[in-house]
Amino acid sequence: MNKQPTSRMCFVCGEHNPAGIHVRFYEQEDGALLAKFIGEEHHQGYPGRMHGGVITAVLDETIGRAIMIKYGDVIWGVTAELSVRFLRPVPLDTPLTAVGRITNDRSRLFEGEGKIYLPDGAVAAECTGKYVKLDITQIADFDHEREEWYVRPD
Repeated sequence: MNKQPTSRMCFVCGEHNPAGIHVRFYEQEDGALLAKFIGEEHHQGYPGRMHGGVITAVLDETIGRAIMIKYGDVIWGVTAELSVRFLRPVPLDTPLTAVGRITNDRSRLFEGEGKIYLPDGAVAAECTGKYVKLDITQIADFDHEREEWYVRPD
């Protein structure tokens, strides 16, 4: 498994974001991207349950990052459309897994799907999305060093 970089303040992966989810991403041999995370109290919607917006953010990031398996951090995915289905409550303080994969890769756009799995293997949420492929310079003033964009050991 190849671990992907994370950054300093991203809400989903940012190592120093106090409100962040601190998701870790691993590239799988089958072309899928595996995400590992644990929801904390400040990610709560209803008591003991992760907020649907936080669940959506994890799915969006996991699918959007899956394109980096093929292109590295030369091409980034910018969300154009998402559709999420919530199937089961997502508990807090529980190790969770998300899996994202690309289902259609075209010249300017790609499509993908993602799922969040509970520890027993049940699917808690699933998502499909469409993303625009862009170079990071077209998205933001992104300085790899300033943003601390690197692979951190587990």
